[in-house]
Amino acid sequence: MTKRNSNLRILKKYILLFIGSIIAAIGLEIFLVPNNIIDGGVVGISIMVSHVTGLPLSLFLVVLNIPFLYLGYVQIGKTFAISTLFSIVSLSYWVSVFHPIPGLTNDLFLAAIFGGIIVGVGVGLIIRYGGSLDGTEIVAILLDKRTSFSVGEIIMFFNLFILTSAGFVFSWDKAMYSLVAYFVAFKVIDTVIEGLDESKAVMIVSDKTDEITETLMARLGRGVTVLHGEGGYTKERKDVLYCVITRLEMAKLKSIVDEVDENAFVTFNDVHEVMGGQFKKKAIH
Repeated sequence: MTKRNSNLRILKKYILLFIGSIIAAIGLEIFLVPNNIIDGGVVGISIMVSHVTGLPLSLFLVVLNIPFLYLGYVQIGKTFAISTLFSIVSLSYWVSVFHPIPGLTNDLFLAAIFGGIIVGVGVGLIIRYGGSLDGTEIVAILLDKRTSFSVGEIIMFFNLFILTSAGFVFSWDKAMYSLVAYFVAFKVIDTVIEGLDESKAVMIVSDKTDEITETLMARLGRGVTVLHGEGGYTKERKDVLYCVITRLEMAKLKSIVDEVDENAFVTFNDVHEVMGGQFKKKAIH
């Protein structure tokens, strides 16, 4: 990769981190914070501490994340720490910009749903491009190496504790709406990170690999890679076909394989991102 291309990639990354922080700030200050609904992680703690002390939320977003930034720098790396610092400072700035603007709705359910969606889009963009707004994720990654719990389980434990605390700071109905907002944001984050149109990796084991390859290339327009395998029990050599298709092409591929060899063994796996090669999305005819 040339230096120019590398610089363009870095610029694109920080532009998208910046956009993600703006979107997350809109979700917080226009929907969640005016209705005393919190998000999970350090952001949620910051909202509660800001409410109790009367000091600006933007201040606590930076201050409470400092210990986690140090941990991220030491344990994960400089690039991650810089991206995370940039995202947090950007979020803090935009939160202060949007704070004087009145909330868009007083309906707690609408605020939780739309606030969760918008925050999820913003946070998802930031995570997708190498940053983070939540120091609890860094702690979870470190604890994962030292305990039997997964990163997801540790984050869930932290957030259940934080969201329950909202019941004491605000009210129990606000805590329940906060749980709704967190769940919506969590699902949207996954969608943004993994993509709306995820692809499928297909592996086909058959005695008619040549016919299947020719048919797939002719009727589906997909390149096929032939892998050479061996039966674990029979030790018989077998060719395994590998290709990547869109989710919309699954039914057509199944039909093609079934026509050629109804006894073929076919597996599908999710592919969240494809780089390089000749893979392009095609229309279904």
